Amino acid sequence: MIVVNSNSVKPAPLADEIVAKGPVNRRPLIDVKETGGFGAALVTFSPGAKLNFHTHDSEQILYVTDGKGVIATREKEYVVTPGSIVFIPAGEVHMHGATASTSLTHLAVQKVGIKLAK
Repeated sequence: MIVVNSNSVKPAPLADEIVAKGPVNRRPLIDVKETGGFGAALVTFSPGAKLNFHTHDSEQILYVTDGKGVIATREKEYVVTPGSIVFIPAGEVHMHGATASTSLTHLAVQKVGIKLAK
């Protein structure tokens, strides 16, 4: 069993090549090295911050805890608010981020493997 208090974990900025705009901080909660499978992190986007389009090697689940944001494929865009939950299939090209005027925090649950989309 692994028990983590999210308030005790310090956030760190995401890599510049993943971030399209603005500061995005990731607070790793459960590392895939510890579980041998899924990991979990709280990700906070500053107002207007977003990720580039990317994919993951496995499924990803996002649960919005605070703020307002956008999660999109190349074809469709969704506005998300606290309580929204999103399932993203492995390999689906997508992006996520905050709206221009609000921050966004979501819990991300996934296995390792992120690739920028072309």
